[in-house]
Amino acid sequence: MKQFAVIGLGRFGTSLAMTLTRMGYDVLAVDTNEEKINSIMDKVTHAVQVDAMDEQALKALGIRNFDVVIVAIGQDIQTNILVTVMLKDLGVKNVVSKAITDLHGKVLEKVGADKVVFPERDMGVRVAQALVSKNIMDQISLSPDYSIIELLAPDVVAGKTLEEGALRVEYGVTVLAIRRGDDVIISPGARHVVNKGDVLVVVGRNEKLKDLEEK
Repeated sequence: MKQFAVIGLGRFGTSLAMTLTRMGYDVLAVDTNEEKINSIMDKVTHAVQVDAMDEQALKALGIRNFDVVIVAIGQDIQTNILVTVMLKDLGVKNVVSKAITDLHGKVLEKVGADKVVFPERDMGVRVAQALVSKNIMDQISLSPDYSIIELLAPDVVAGKTLEEGALRVEYGVTVLAIRRGDDVIISPGARHVVNKGDVLVVVGRNEKLKDLEEK
């Protein structure tokens, strides 16, 4: 199972860390602010108060052993860039860095970030998608062709097992999780029954997801 570290617990970093934890992943949350660490401590696997600019402290955390490290530091662009550089120097395999502006994003790419995200800009895109879709509740673009979406269980699968609903066969998509009220079922099996009102977390090609959303 992948292990994630999230450095910087603003709104984006906190939401990301908690969401990854709910999806069943091991998550280390890092911030200099004791209050933020205390508030998230019970909601992630580990939470540590550390200055991300302290290279020795990051080494002590075993940061290079994490599969993905997300630099979610917000308005302090200089620290954001320097931490990204430091993580690559420490040998972190996959560094995802938050950018504020296009220029900031270009700098992060130049200094070695493996992926640059624009949460504020992307949120606008996701809200727009939600406004024009009748069923999609959230969408994360993985690439120009693939996305993960949350959508209300379509009528074609409600009351059926995942095997009977044949989402993978008919639509070429995979159900990663099912959200039922406050419960989240990670990696549901083929015999798992989908109830009306369930929220499915699904990954697939964008055109296939659109076909499913219209059912």
